[in-house]
Amino acid sequence: MRKGIWQEFDGYDRVASEIEASRKFPVDYAVEKDSVEQVIGRLHPKKLRLRVADVIEETVSAKTLRLVSKEGYLPPFLAGQYLSLILNIGQVRTNRPYSISSPPNQTGYYDITVRRVEGGLVSNYLLDQVKRGQELESSGPAGHFYFNPLFHDRTMVCLAGGSGITPFMSMIREVLERGLDRTIFLFYGNRTLEEAIFHDLLLGLADRFDNFHYRPVIEHPPAGYRGATGFISAQVIQAALGHVFDKTFYLCGPQAMYDFCLPELARLEVPGRKIRREVYGAPLNIHLHPGWPEEVKPEAAFTVRVKNGPEFKARAGESLLAALEKNGLTAPSLCRSGECSLCRIKVLSGQVFQPAGALVRKSDRKYGYVHACVSYPLADLALAL
Repeated sequence: MRKGIWQEFDGYDRVASEIEASRKFPVDYAVEKDSVEQVIGRLHPKKLRLRVADVIEETVSAKTLRLVSKEGYLPPFLAGQYLSLILNIGQVRTNRPYSISSPPNQTGYYDITVRRVEGGLVSNYLLDQVKRGQELESSGPAGHFYFNPLFHDRTMVCLAGGSGITPFMSMIREVLERGLDRTIFLFYGNRTLEEAIFHDLLLGLADRFDNFHYRPVIEHPPAGYRGATGFISAQVIQAALGHVFDKTFYLCGPQAMYDFCLPELARLEVPGRKIRREVYGAPLNIHLHPGWPEEVKPEAAFTVRVKNGPEFKARAGESLLAALEKNGLTAPSLCRSGECSLCRIKVLSGQVFQPAGALVRKSDRKYGYVHACVSYPLADLALAL
């Protein structure tokens, strides 16, 4: 008889032997009945209670918050994953995902690096009001933007823009500090050199380690700057790499960076399966996206009626999730980028806009469910939460 695939797993013979022995000599496992749930709860907690141990200024517009556990234990994570901070700001209860910038081999704290967003409710709160000793609540580590040794090439080509550097800092630190057999090329785009987070640290690491190559790309360089300028173009990438074969590409940054860099990678004939991209929040100017109806202005307000709940006004240019939170309604959410599906709600009547690529399941589309974090009202709506 052909062996099952599970019989090829490491340790199968030992487990099969133990099962056979337990059948001959009955064992009482009642004392361990809750152990699985306890282990899972420690590895994948729904909530974490954290304390700000330090606030580190990185640039004039970015700081790192060093977070320690109030219980003395932090669950493990994969370099590239994020935490979703849960915050009460004024009358609004909201959450925001922030990539962990510290490496997973450092288990005493999590670092999250926050860059100011113009008019940003949460970024301004974290940068201006959060101090050492303050307590915060977050989700456990989450996300799918990480290196997978089974599928990804040992040469990692990382394309970052702005605060999109944060997951790469965790990856870079893990690879270099643990001496892993990987080579990393980092292309980091910013408007000015002063805005480049971790710039001096990255320069130092590139000098010390042969398997790490750092290429800052500055849109408005200072006088005498000799590095790459403009954007992360196919020419800039090819000049550093030589060829794109046997390499996996990772992208993290604002939507404008994806809009520019993805066609550049296509010019280099990088296969789609070799490109990994991180979700990066809801679009800032949704009315500029393809498909947005020209007759609907972003400041237009529509009535939203919630089944068994309140009625309120919502702006077309603001996501339904943000509108719900501003009106005292909390929908479960994690990524705020349309990926995790926790904030799914049902549209009973009316019309919403979702940008191309919103990861809504086919069955959800069929029955009127949308992801509130990337859905925008185009008419009066009735919703079910």
